[in-house]
Amino acid sequence: MTTPLETLLPRSALAFRGYNTTNLGRTPELIERPAYREILTRRLDEVSHIASDELQRSVDLVDRVVCRRPTGFDDYADSVALIYAVELGHVDLLREVHGLDIGQAQMAYGYSLGEVVALAAAGATPQSEAIRAPLAMATDCAALAEDVTMGVVFSRKLAISEVEAHRLCADITSEGHGVIAVSAVLSPNTLIVLGQDNTLDRFRAEMKVLSPSRVYLRQNDSKWPPLHTPIVRQRCVPDRASVMIQTMRADASVARPPVFSLVTGRMTASEPSLHELLRAWIDHPQRLWDAVCVTLSSNVRGVIHIGPEPNLIPATFKRLSDNVTQQTSGTTVSGLSMRALKQLAGRPWLASIVPQRASLLRAAEVEHVILEDWLLENSPD
Repeated sequence: MTTPLETLLPRSALAFRGYNTTNLGRTPELIERPAYREILTRRLDEVSHIASDELQRSVDLVDRVVCRRPTGFDDYADSVALIYAVELGHVDLLREVHGLDIGQAQMAYGYSLGEVVALAAAGATPQSEAIRAPLAMATDCAALAEDVTMGVVFSRKLAISEVEAHRLCADITSEGHGVIAVSAVLSPNTLIVLGQDNTLDRFRAEMKVLSPSRVYLRQNDSKWPPLHTPIVRQRCVPDRASVMIQTMRADASVARPPVFSLVTGRMTASEPSLHELLRAWIDHPQRLWDAVCVTLSSNVRGVIHIGPEPNLIPATFKRLSDNVTQQTSGTTVSGLSMRALKQLAGRPWLASIVPQRASLLRAAEVEHVILEDWLLENSPD
């Protein structure tokens, strides 16, 4: 990073990560720093108590971090608690140690669980309440993963038809041999699908309808709770969570910074009901590409990645940046150099009169900060 964080923050988007197969990240190193230990321990203890209450068993996140015991699918509920606590802990450390308030940022968003954290960190939902429904549903979501396989669907040349992908999933599901659904839209040429039983094989056999160019499917053999798909409806997870959520205080209009939703692809303040959005969060696909587009079309100059070992969102931006760099080096469009187009895309008043996606040319110029790395590099002791 070349720009000091205090300078970059007011022109940044905050990106909160979600569940992954690894979730500790550099948290053990952070808790070893004297300046951070008490603050981070306090947050881990607070979420441990909430998790213990919801799961009806003892959860000790401090001990897990200090002993460097990783979390993954086998203790999915603990992973949910840990990610939530650590991400809020990062925000605490920024504010209490470094005097930086995330409310200065231009916007925030989060992938999967990260959206729940973003809303809580921004003040749209109470931090002590927002995590309760995901924790209460964690055991059932993990149980549903036992016969679910993830597939990353992509095309190297042309975009994939999202409409056709949803239609193909619905057709395969209607055969009555398991549910398959789109779980995330990572980019115009990359989707994540989750399918039960052998539905992923059926999808692979028919997926040529998704694009005029060749379509590939890379299977991920790790276990993934099927959030953001209709599979969770099999245990009535959306409705049960909705009953919990409906009594929670929630007001997106007070969020600082404003939060962009990967459920709807819009700012949460424009939604008629944040409670309904949170219900939809459970079984609707994650629209990460929409967040990438809104980031680059705004005046954002940096993305601050919050959470332990963030990977999906940074990797998505890096792929786009690499593609832009490779495709635009030394070329011109309609007589304009790519350098000129990038400068044009960076001016909001001009961006409105150029092609809608010209702002994507800014991808290579946006700075990215992995917050846990920054916190360690800038620790007072």
